[in-house]
Amino acid sequence: MEKKLVVSPSPHIHSGNSTQRLMCDVIIALIPAFIVSVIFYGFNALIIAAIAIVTCLATEYLITRFMLGRENTLWDYSAALTGFLLAFNLPPAVPWWIVVLGSIVAIGVGKMSFGGLGRNPFNPALVGRVFLLISFPVQMTTFYHPAALDGTSGATPLAVVKEAVKNHQSLSEVMPQFSYSDMLLGNMAGSMGEIAAFALILGFIYLLVRRVITWRVPVYVLGTMFIFSGILWLIDPEHFVDPLFHLLTGGALLGAIYMATDYVTSPMTKGGMLFYGAGIGLITILIRTWGAYPEGISFAILIMNAAVPLINKYSHPKRFGKTVTKKA
Repeated sequence: MEKKLVVSPSPHIHSGNSTQRLMCDVIIALIPAFIVSVIFYGFNALIIAAIAIVTCLATEYLITRFMLGRENTLWDYSAALTGFLLAFNLPPAVPWWIVVLGSIVAIGVGKMSFGGLGRNPFNPALVGRVFLLISFPVQMTTFYHPAALDGTSGATPLAVVKEAVKNHQSLSEVMPQFSYSDMLLGNMAGSMGEIAAFALILGFIYLLVRRVITWRVPVYVLGTMFIFSGILWLIDPEHFVDPLFHLLTGGALLGAIYMATDYVTSPMTKGGMLFYGAGIGLITILIRTWGAYPEGISFAILIMNAAVPLINKYSHPKRFGKTVTKKA
Protein backbone atom coordinates (compact mmCIF):
# COMPACT_ATOMS: atom_id res chain seq x y z
CA MET A 1 0.00 0.00 0.00
CA GLU A 2 1.31 3.37 -0.97
CA LYS A 3 1.92 5.65 1.96
CA LYS A 4 1.18 9.31 1.53
CA LEU A 5 2.78 12.17 3.40
CA VAL A 6 0.10 14.24 5.02
CA VAL A 7 1.01 17.85 5.68
CA SER A 8 -1.11 19.88 8.07
CA PRO A 9 -0.73 23.33 9.59
CA SER A 10 0.97 23.75 12.95
CA PRO A 11 0.93 23.03 15.81
CA HIS A 12 1.83 19.39 15.22
CA ILE A 13 2.38 18.51 18.90
CA HIS A 14 -0.25 19.40 21.49
CA SER A 15 0.88 20.25 25.00
CA GLY A 16 -2.29 18.85 26.52
CA ASN A 17 -3.41 22.24 27.79
CA SER A 18 -6.87 23.53 27.06
CA THR A 19 -8.77 26.70 27.79
CA GLN A 20 -10.96 24.83 30.27
CA ARG A 21 -7.98 23.43 32.16
CA LEU A 22 -6.19 26.77 32.36
CA MET A 23 -9.28 28.62 33.55
CA CYS A 24 -10.02 25.93 36.13
CA ASP A 25 -6.45 26.13 37.43
CA VAL A 26 -6.75 29.88 37.98
CA ILE A 27 -10.07 29.40 39.77
CA ILE A 28 -8.49 26.71 41.98
CA ALA A 29 -5.57 29.05 42.74
CA LEU A 30 -8.03 31.70 43.95
CA ILE A 31 -9.84 29.34 46.33
CA PRO A 32 -7.47 29.87 49.33
CA ALA A 33 -8.01 33.63 49.18
CA PHE A 34 -11.73 33.10 48.75
CA ILE A 35 -11.85 30.89 51.84
CA VAL A 36 -10.09 33.60 53.85
CA SER A 37 -12.63 36.15 52.57
CA VAL A 38 -15.52 33.93 53.62
CA ILE A 39 -13.96 33.45 57.07
CA PHE A 40 -13.66 37.20 57.62
CA TYR A 41 -16.69 38.48 55.71
CA GLY A 42 -19.06 35.54 55.97
CA PHE A 43 -22.01 35.20 53.60
CA ASN A 44 -21.34 38.59 52.04
CA ALA A 45 -18.35 37.14 50.22
CA LEU A 46 -20.35 34.12 49.06
CA ILE A 47 -23.25 36.25 47.84
CA ILE A 48 -21.06 38.69 45.92
CA ALA A 49 -19.13 35.88 44.22
CA ALA A 50 -22.31 33.99 43.33
CA ILE A 51 -24.02 37.05 41.87
CA ALA A 52 -20.96 38.04 39.84
CA ILE A 53 -20.39 34.56 38.41
CA VAL A 54 -24.04 33.90 37.56
CA THR A 55 -24.47 37.33 35.94
CA CYS A 56 -21.30 36.92 33.86
CA LEU A 57 -22.42 33.49 32.67
CA ALA A 58 -25.91 34.73 31.82
CA THR A 59 -24.61 37.81 30.00
CA GLU A 60 -22.20 35.80 27.86
CA TYR A 61 -24.86 33.21 27.03
CA LEU A 62 -27.45 35.79 25.99
CA ILE A 63 -25.01 37.75 23.84
CA THR A 64 -23.56 34.64 22.23
CA ARG A 65 -26.93 33.05 21.59
CA PHE A 66 -29.13 35.96 20.52
CA MET A 67 -26.76 38.67 19.28
CA LEU A 68 -23.83 36.79 17.75
CA GLY A 69 -25.68 33.61 16.81
CA ARG A 70 -22.82 31.37 17.96
CA GLU A 71 -22.62 28.18 19.95
CA ASN A 72 -22.58 28.26 23.73
CA THR A 73 -19.12 29.20 25.05
CA LEU A 74 -19.82 28.90 28.76
CA TRP A 75 -17.93 25.63 29.07
CA ASP A 76 -14.55 27.28 28.56
CA TYR A 77 -15.08 28.74 32.08
CA SER A 78 -13.65 32.13 31.08
CA ALA A 79 -16.90 33.92 31.98
CA ALA A 80 -16.98 32.19 35.36
CA LEU A 81 -13.38 33.27 36.01
CA THR A 82 -14.22 36.85 35.03
CA GLY A 83 -17.06 36.89 37.54
CA PHE A 84 -14.83 35.39 40.23
CA LEU A 85 -12.09 37.98 39.63
CA LEU A 86 -14.59 40.82 39.57
CA ALA A 87 -15.93 39.67 42.95
CA PHE A 88 -12.39 39.80 44.32
CA ASN A 89 -12.20 43.45 43.26
CA LEU A 90 -15.37 44.54 45.07
CA PRO A 91 -15.97 45.68 48.67
CA PRO A 92 -17.69 43.04 50.82
CA ALA A 93 -20.68 45.31 51.52
CA VAL A 94 -21.33 46.52 47.97
CA PRO A 95 -25.03 46.46 46.93
CA TRP A 96 -26.09 43.48 44.83
CA TRP A 97 -27.26 45.61 41.89
CA ILE A 98 -23.79 47.13 41.54
CA VAL A 99 -22.35 43.62 41.28
CA VAL A 100 -24.85 42.81 38.53
CA LEU A 101 -24.10 46.01 36.62
CA GLY A 102 -20.34 45.51 36.87
CA SER A 103 -20.63 41.92 35.65
CA ILE A 104 -22.71 42.97 32.63
CA VAL A 105 -20.15 45.63 31.72
CA ALA A 106 -17.24 43.23 32.23
CA ILE A 107 -18.65 40.64 29.82
CA GLY A 108 -20.76 42.78 27.51
CA VAL A 109 -18.32 45.65 27.04
CA GLY A 110 -14.95 44.30 28.14
CA LYS A 111 -15.18 40.96 26.35
CA MET A 112 -18.04 40.27 23.95
CA SER A 113 -18.05 43.69 22.26
CA PHE A 114 -14.63 42.76 20.85
CA GLY A 115 -15.75 39.32 19.68
CA GLY A 116 -15.26 37.15 22.74
CA LEU A 117 -12.39 35.26 24.33
CA GLY A 118 -9.06 35.82 22.63
CA ARG A 119 -10.07 39.10 21.00
CA ASN A 120 -10.52 41.42 23.98
CA PRO A 121 -7.63 43.91 24.37
CA PHE A 122 -8.45 44.67 28.03
CA ASN A 123 -8.93 42.44 31.03
CA PRO A 124 -12.76 42.15 31.31
CA ALA A 125 -12.90 41.99 35.10
CA LEU A 126 -10.85 45.17 35.38
CA VAL A 127 -13.07 46.90 32.82
CA GLY A 128 -16.04 46.14 35.07
CA ARG A 129 -14.21 47.18 38.21
CA VAL A 130 -12.96 50.52 36.84
CA PHE A 131 -16.41 51.28 35.41
CA LEU A 132 -17.95 50.78 38.85
CA LEU A 133 -15.19 52.75 40.60
CA ILE A 134 -15.74 55.76 38.35
CA SER A 135 -19.54 55.49 38.34
CA PHE A 136 -20.12 54.67 42.02
CA PRO A 137 -17.08 55.96 43.95
CA VAL A 138 -18.81 56.04 47.33
CA GLN A 139 -20.11 52.46 47.23
CA MET A 140 -16.84 51.19 45.75
CA THR A 141 -14.71 52.79 48.47
CA THR A 142 -16.83 51.86 51.47
CA PHE A 143 -15.14 49.06 53.40
CA TYR A 144 -15.32 47.65 56.88
CA HIS A 145 -12.70 45.93 58.97
CA PRO A 146 -13.12 42.14 59.26
CA ALA A 147 -13.02 42.45 63.04
CA ALA A 148 -16.00 44.81 62.99
CA LEU A 149 -18.82 42.29 63.30
CA ASP A 150 -21.39 45.07 63.34
CA GLY A 151 -20.31 46.21 59.89
CA THR A 152 -18.69 49.46 61.03
CA SER A 153 -17.07 51.06 58.01
CA GLY A 154 -13.35 51.73 57.89
CA ALA A 155 -10.64 52.81 55.49
CA THR A 156 -8.11 50.56 53.79
CA PRO A 157 -4.44 50.98 54.75
CA LEU A 158 -3.73 52.71 51.43
CA ALA A 159 -6.61 55.14 52.01
CA VAL A 160 -5.38 55.92 55.54
CA VAL A 161 -1.89 56.66 54.27
CA LYS A 162 -3.24 58.74 51.38
CA GLU A 163 -5.32 60.86 53.76
CA ALA A 164 -2.41 61.31 56.15
CA VAL A 165 -0.11 62.57 53.40
CA LYS A 166 -2.86 64.85 52.09
CA ASN A 167 -3.21 66.40 55.56
CA HIS A 168 0.58 66.80 55.88
CA GLN A 169 0.67 64.30 58.69
CA SER A 170 3.85 62.39 59.44
CA LEU A 171 3.67 58.72 58.49
CA SER A 172 5.60 57.77 61.62
CA GLU A 173 2.39 58.58 63.50
CA VAL A 174 0.21 56.49 61.17
CA MET A 175 2.21 53.38 60.37
CA PRO A 176 2.29 51.83 63.89
CA GLN A 177 -1.43 50.99 63.56
CA PHE A 178 -0.65 48.56 60.72
CA SER A 179 0.82 45.12 61.20
CA TYR A 180 2.51 43.17 58.42
CA SER A 181 1.26 39.94 59.94
CA ASP A 182 -2.31 41.25 59.63
CA MET A 183 -1.66 42.14 56.00
CA LEU A 184 -0.38 38.63 55.31
CA LEU A 185 -3.24 36.86 57.06
CA GLY A 186 -6.11 39.11 56.02
CA ASN A 187 -6.94 41.09 59.14
CA MET A 188 -7.47 44.49 57.51
CA ALA A 189 -10.14 46.41 55.66
CA GLY A 190 -10.32 45.95 51.91
CA SER A 191 -11.91 44.07 49.07
CA MET A 192 -12.04 40.28 48.93
CA GLY A 193 -8.87 40.16 46.87
CA GLU A 194 -6.66 42.44 48.94
CA ILE A 195 -7.01 41.20 52.50
CA ALA A 196 -5.17 37.87 52.28
CA ALA A 197 -1.68 38.24 50.83
CA PHE A 198 -0.51 34.84 52.07
CA ALA A 199 -3.44 33.04 50.41
CA LEU A 200 -2.80 34.84 47.11
CA ILE A 201 0.87 33.80 47.25
CA LEU A 202 -0.19 30.18 47.79
CA GLY A 203 -2.27 30.43 44.63
CA PHE A 204 0.73 31.90 42.80
CA ILE A 205 2.85 28.89 43.76
CA TYR A 206 0.12 26.57 42.49
CA LEU A 207 -0.02 28.35 39.13
CA LEU A 208 3.76 28.13 38.79
CA VAL A 209 3.78 24.42 39.61
CA ARG A 210 1.00 23.81 37.09
CA ARG A 211 2.85 25.98 34.57
CA VAL A 212 -0.24 28.04 33.93
CA ILE A 213 1.78 31.25 34.16
CA THR A 214 5.46 32.14 34.35
CA TRP A 215 7.14 34.09 37.12
CA ARG A 216 8.13 36.97 34.85
CA VAL A 217 5.15 39.35 34.78
CA PRO A 218 4.32 39.11 38.53
CA VAL A 219 7.98 39.50 39.49
CA TYR A 220 8.50 42.42 37.12
CA VAL A 221 5.37 44.18 38.40
CA LEU A 222 6.10 43.65 42.09
CA GLY A 223 9.84 44.18 41.65
CA THR A 224 9.33 47.55 39.96
CA MET A 225 6.88 48.58 42.65
CA PHE A 226 9.39 47.56 45.32
CA ILE A 227 12.33 49.40 43.73
CA PHE A 228 10.48 52.61 42.84
CA SER A 229 8.64 52.91 46.17
CA GLY A 230 11.85 51.95 47.99
CA ILE A 231 13.71 54.86 46.39
CA LEU A 232 10.96 57.26 47.43
CA TRP A 233 10.92 55.83 50.95
CA LEU A 234 14.70 56.21 51.33
CA ILE A 235 14.47 59.82 50.16
CA ASP A 236 11.67 60.80 52.57
CA PRO A 237 10.33 58.08 54.91
CA GLU A 238 8.02 60.58 56.61
CA HIS A 239 5.95 61.11 53.45
CA PHE A 240 6.43 57.85 51.53
CA VAL A 241 5.63 54.37 52.85
CA ASP A 242 8.08 51.50 52.69
CA PRO A 243 8.03 49.13 49.67
CA LEU A 244 6.80 46.08 51.61
CA PHE A 245 3.68 48.01 52.61
CA HIS A 246 2.94 48.66 48.94
CA LEU A 247 3.29 44.98 48.03
CA LEU A 248 1.07 43.65 50.82
CA THR A 249 -1.75 46.21 50.60
CA GLY A 250 -4.31 47.03 47.94
CA GLY A 251 -4.64 44.86 44.88
CA ALA A 252 -0.93 44.54 44.12
CA LEU A 253 -0.71 40.77 44.49
CA LEU A 254 -4.12 40.08 42.97
CA GLY A 255 -3.39 42.28 39.97
CA ALA A 256 0.19 41.16 39.38
CA ILE A 257 -0.48 37.42 39.72
CA TYR A 258 -4.00 36.86 38.45
CA MET A 259 -4.87 39.75 36.14
CA ALA A 260 -1.70 41.11 34.56
CA THR A 261 -0.81 37.57 33.47
CA ASP A 262 -3.93 37.13 31.33
CA TYR A 263 -2.82 35.39 28.11
CA VAL A 264 -4.92 37.56 25.82
CA THR A 265 -3.98 40.95 27.21
CA SER A 266 -0.28 40.44 28.03
CA PRO A 267 2.82 40.31 25.77
CA MET A 268 4.13 37.11 24.23
CA THR A 269 7.89 37.61 24.52
CA LYS A 270 10.25 37.77 27.49
CA GLY A 271 11.39 41.28 26.60
CA GLY A 272 7.82 42.41 26.14
CA MET A 273 6.87 40.98 29.53
CA LEU A 274 9.67 42.99 31.15
CA PHE A 275 8.50 46.27 29.63
CA TYR A 276 4.87 45.43 30.37
CA GLY A 277 5.42 44.42 33.99
CA ALA A 278 7.74 47.34 34.72
CA GLY A 279 5.19 49.73 33.23
CA ILE A 280 2.42 48.37 35.44
CA GLY A 281 4.57 48.64 38.56
CA LEU A 282 5.72 52.18 37.78
CA ILE A 283 2.25 53.50 36.94
CA THR A 284 0.79 51.86 40.05
CA ILE A 285 3.20 53.67 42.38
CA LEU A 286 2.72 56.95 40.52
CA ILE A 287 -1.05 56.77 40.99
CA ARG A 288 -0.82 55.60 44.59
CA THR A 289 1.62 58.39 45.45
CA TRP A 290 0.37 61.37 43.47
CA GLY A 291 -2.94 60.30 41.93
CA ALA A 292 -6.49 60.94 43.07
CA TYR A 293 -7.12 57.30 44.04
CA PRO A 294 -5.36 55.40 46.85
CA GLU A 295 -5.07 52.34 44.58
CA GLY A 296 -3.73 52.35 41.04
CA ILE A 297 -2.99 48.85 39.82
CA SER A 298 -6.33 48.44 37.99
CA PHE A 299 -5.70 51.58 35.95
CA ALA A 300 -2.07 50.60 35.42
CA ILE A 301 -2.95 47.16 34.01
CA LEU A 302 -5.57 48.59 31.65
CA ILE A 303 -3.13 51.25 30.41
CA MET A 304 -0.48 48.64 29.70
CA ASN A 305 -3.11 46.34 28.13
CA ALA A 306 -3.60 49.08 25.56
CA ALA A 307 0.14 49.12 24.89
CA VAL A 308 0.45 45.35 24.39
CA PRO A 309 -0.13 45.39 20.57
CA LEU A 310 2.69 47.93 20.23
CA ILE A 311 4.90 45.94 22.60
CA ASN A 312 4.30 42.75 20.60
CA LYS A 313 5.10 44.58 17.36
CA TYR A 314 8.55 45.65 18.52
CA SER A 315 9.45 42.66 20.69
CA HIS A 316 8.39 39.80 18.42
CA PRO A 317 10.63 36.71 18.53
CA LYS A 318 13.00 35.72 15.76
CA ARG A 319 11.32 33.75 13.00
CA PHE A 320 11.94 30.03 13.05
CA GLY A 321 14.81 29.18 10.71
CA LYS A 322 15.89 32.77 10.23
CA THR A 323 19.60 33.38 10.61
CA VAL A 324 21.00 36.55 12.07
CA THR A 325 23.78 38.13 10.05
CA LYS A 326 26.30 40.24 11.90
CA LYS A 327 27.82 43.29 10.32
CA ALA A 328 31.56 43.25 9.92
